[in-house]
Amino acid sequence: MAARLAEAVYAAGGEPVVLHPDTPAGLDEGALDDLVRRRLWFADGVLLPGGGDLAAHWSGQDSHASQYDIDEEQDAFDLSVARVAIAEQLPLLAICRGNQVVNVARGGDLVQDLGESLGADHQHRVHMIELTEDSPLRDVVTGDQLLVSCYHHQGIKRLGRGLSASAYADDGTIEAVALANYPGWFLGVQWHPEDSADRDPSQAGIFKALVLAASEPLAAQAAV
Repeated sequence: MAARLAEAVYAAGGEPVVLHPDTPAGLDEGALDDLVRRRLWFADGVLLPGGGDLAAHWSGQDSHASQYDIDEEQDAFDLSVARVAIAEQLPLLAICRGNQVVNVARGGDLVQDLGESLGADHQHRVHMIELTEDSPLRDVVTGDQLLVSCYHHQGIKRLGRGLSASAYADDGTIEAVALANYPGWFLGVQWHPEDSADRDPSQAGIFKALVLAASEPLAAQAAV
């Protein structure tokens, strides 16, 4: 959990709480999801952050020499959090690795190395992205483009169930995804909005949208 992420959530009016990954031995997917569901009982929203690469086997792919910081326990836990958050219709913001986690959890797969496959460089790079006409980012961004801060060498390849691309880089890399027919709030972004949220209202608006969605049940209770 990067300090900038916690700061961006807090600045948006949320109270960031870190959930430690734990996948006890012998649990199948359903039992792990039940455990994660019990641990998420208090959460009004979920943020899946960036981090190391997902092990390739989760998406049925072969490992690649460029993969780094593989953590199988973190992988299993994050995939379960994605499944549970969506099943429970919790507001969900998925950033970089988190975006890839959601895609794999929904049955999609990844470009294992953008440089090798597309000749694309998205590490330590600031670049423009183009929003699709129906992008949920249009709720927080003015105009058709957005300047983003990226650090990733993997990307979304085949989209998972219900996911659609909602922003692209100029090299064709999917930079944001939406989830069709989702009753809750969801946004998946491939860049790191926390890098510039303290000075870019559009990036800060992403965190404000998450916190607003997470606060809506509380607001409804207060009105009763």
